Parts: sequence; C-alpha cells; structure tokens
Amino acid sequence: MTGGPAGGAGDAGGAAPGPPLVLVADDVAANVELLCDQLGLLGYRTVTAEDGPSALRAAFQYRPDLCILDVTMPAGELAVPDRSTGFEVCRRLKRDPRTARVPVIFVTALNDTADRVKAIEAGGDDFLTKPHHRQVLGARVRSLLQLKGATDALEDSLRKLRELEKVRDDLLKMMVHDLKSPLTGVLATLEMVADGDFGAVPEGPRAAIGEAKAKADELLALIDDLLEVARIEEGGVNLRPEPLRPAELLADLERDWSVRFAASHVDARVDVAPDAPPFIGDRALLRRVLNNLLENALTHAAAVPGEGRRLALHVRVRAADGGVLFTVADNGPGVAPEYRELIFRKFESVKLPGASRARGSGLGLAFCRLVVEAHGGHVWVQTAADQPGAGGAAFHVQLPLVPERPTA
Repeated sequence: MTGGPAGGAGDAGGAAPGPPLVLVADDVAANVELLCDQLGLLGYRTVTAEDGPSALRAAFQYRPDLCILDVTMPAGELAVPDRSTGFEVCRRLKRDPRTARVPVIFVTALNDTADRVKAIEAGGDDFLTKPHHRQVLGARVRSLLQLKGATDALEDSLRKLRELEKVRDDLLKMMVHDLKSPLTGVLATLEMVADGDFGAVPEGPRAAIGEAKAKADELLALIDDLLEVARIEEGGVNLRPEPLRPAELLADLERDWSVRFAASHVDARVDVAPDAPPFIGDRALLRRVLNNLLENALTHAAAVPGEGRRLALHVRVRAADGGVLFTVADNGPGVAPEYRELIFRKFESVKLPGASRARGSGLGLAFCRLVVEAHGGHVWVQTAADQPGAGGAAFHVQLPLVPERPTA
C-alpha cells in the first residue's frame, strides 16, 4: 500500500509547496523506514510504495521531485520479471511527460556492471549499492534536485518566451493587416496625382511624388514579406512545383536586373555550368529567393563607403550533391563568422564594418531560408576566409532535384 507524503499533504496535481518530496519504493519495510528517516533528517518529505504498480500510482498522484527505486520488487500487472521491476518503473516514468524530468536514483543490492547498464538504459540518473552511505545518498539527492530545479526554471523560461513570441507575432500580423489597406489607398492616390488625374503636376512636385511612391512601394513590399514569412512559418504556403531549367531561371533573372545593374554601376556575371540539371521547384518563390539574395548583395556591399572600386556580382549554378547549387557571390565586405547563422533569422540585421548603421529589415534572408527548407534544401553563406583568394560573401542555395520536406 502506498503511504502519503510525510511532513505535508500531497495533491493530485503535483508536489505540495514546501520541502522537496521524494518517492521511496522498496518491498522491504525496513529499507523504506531507513530511507525515510535519513531523508527526513535532511529536510525532505517522503511518500512510499512497496511494488512497481504502487510506485507508478504514487508518482502520477503526488508528482514527487525525485524517486528512489529498488530494482527487485513485485511487478504485479507490469508484466516483467520481479528482478527488473525498478527498471520498468523508471522507463514508464521517463516516457510520461508528467514525470519525464523527475530524477531517479536506484538503491539496490545488485552490483553487476550489467545492472548498471540496464539502469542507464532505463533512464536512471544515479545508482547506489546497498548498504548505502547516508552522506553519499544526501549528496546525490541534493545534486539531482538542484539540477532538476535548474531544468524546471529553464523550461519555464522557454515556455514564457514562446508565449511572448506568439503574442508578439499575433500582434504583428494584426498590425500588418491594418497597415496594408491604408497604404494601398496612399499608393493609389499618389499614382493618380502623378498621372494628372487631379490636374497637371509641375516637374518638381512630380519628382517628389515619384520618390514618395517609391518609398511607399518599399513599405508595401516589406508588409508583403512579413505576411509571407508568417504564412510559411505556419505551414500555410503550399509549393507549386513545376519543371525548371537553371539556364532559363537565371536568364530571366539577368533580364529583370539588367537596368538596375547598369544604374548602380555593377559588374554582373551569370554562369550556367554544362552539368546544371533541370529540377522541380516553385518558380515564383525561387525567383524571389534569388531576387532577395541579389538585393541583399547590392544593399550591403554598397553600404560600405570608401571602397574605391565597382561592385562585382557573380551568379552561377551547377550540379552538386545530387541536386542543383545556386551561388550569388559579391566582392563586398563579407560576413563575419559569428553572424553567419544570425543573418538568416527573422528581424536580425547586421551592421557591417565601415557602415554607418545596420541595413534592411531582417526579413529577406529569413524568407530565403524558409523557402529553401520548404523545398528540402538548405542555404548558407561563405566568406573570404573560406575561399582562399576570394573576397566578399558567397550565398549558396542547395536544392534537391525533387522538392521534399526536410526531416525534423
């Protein structure tokens, strides 16, 4: 029969407030009494069990802070040999989310190496041989309870952080939706004014209106990026795969950017390797990925003053690792090793050496990562340190020939 907590009443929802609660499970009453006395002197409350089933019931009812289990106990309905009851109880405790983080100490007369291995495999946190030393037991219990306290605090902090992130994301989505409608009206009005629908506009004001409309277009693109990233993160964007040829994809890209390259005095080069294979992908999303990488290169490489040289871009594609590899390389300042993961996170922008401030919204590369991973590929960046004789940064997009969801 299971004994209730000594030194305070337990409840079914978890250990009662107060000193830590320890479950002691052993089929020998003298052993149980000895352990309870020792733990009581150390300031702990105890609850007892005499076999495997009662130990599990007590653990789920009282939610102890730590369990001390004998290995050899009556198994009852657990359907294991009595000599393995403690191991089975530990396995079930570790599998159940209610008790998975509760430390387990085996205190047993068994002392074979095989028994210690079984204890580890069952998920046990410590193993003491009878007769145990009281001070050693106290040290082990204190250590495991401190570790559990730290783990519980970390889990609680992580849970609160996730709740705050969800609140932030929900608030952001509401704000973005509310911003898009009036901004669309502003754009429509600016376009009508520029077109002369309200009368002729002199050249000076027309240029100012054009500049205002360009900035409003940038803001609308940022809002669209926010909505798109949110949809992809929630799994709400379905790929529309179709057969794609790398040469055609890069030819379209080169044509779309030719005017911008010329206006920005950029030396751009596009290379398609003979072995670049056709593949299956979402044309629209992948074009946006490549556009974002080019925009990122132009924004950040041109942000550092005093270079005294033209910006050079090299876009290439080839076969690699059973798939297709796109690369967008520049001769800009590069990316420091400590920022290589950071830049692919949402809302993260990096201030480059020599630049006056961080550039961009921190969404473009996050969008690239989400889209590439949705295809079952991956994206990463290398710098001059990784490419002897080269300068700047090289962003690589590795895609499989057929899209597949990445393994978690």
